[in-house]
Amino acid sequence: MSDYRFCPHCATPLIDRTDPEEDGARLRRLCPDTECGYVHWNNPVPVVAAIVEYEGKILLARNAAWEEGVFALITGFLENGETPEDGVAREVLEETSLHVDTTELIGVYEFIRKNELIIAYHVRAHGTISLSPELLEYRLVEPAMLRPWRAGTGQALGEWMRRRGLPFEFVERAGQ
Repeated sequence: MSDYRFCPHCATPLIDRTDPEEDGARLRRLCPDTECGYVHWNNPVPVVAAIVEYEGKILLARNAAWEEGVFALITGFLENGETPEDGVAREVLEETSLHVDTTELIGVYEFIRKNELIIAYHVRAHGTISLSPELLEYRLVEPAMLRPWRAGTGQALGEWMRRRGLPFEFVERAGQ
């Protein structure tokens, strides 16, 4: 369930209850005040991910919060009012200072562990790499040397490699 403990409308403590209209299929966090009626749906959050091709290689980055040796695709939350294509270009620019030239949709992937829906793109970019403070370092990897993990963005990377006829094996987690 979500981290919400109190109703954001009336501040009443929320309760967990199944929805009788759904035959009790899903547990929802809701406000017991019938006049309020707030329900926290806890829907997945849309995230954009970029397989950034730069000078013929793929850029992978390490987030400041991650352990050493763990690198992944450029990702970020889709913002209100922007298309996924605009969002992925914005994230690439914000996190790497690179400008996106072309954008190709790879696919949409579930990431249940983080309650996210990943919209993944292959982008070609140009410019000079300069990382945002949330990223510590980057690597430029030959496409044939990529090692996608089994979940989330790894599924997108695996699909991108498959479409290009590149051999790959999934690893158990990102960065291995």
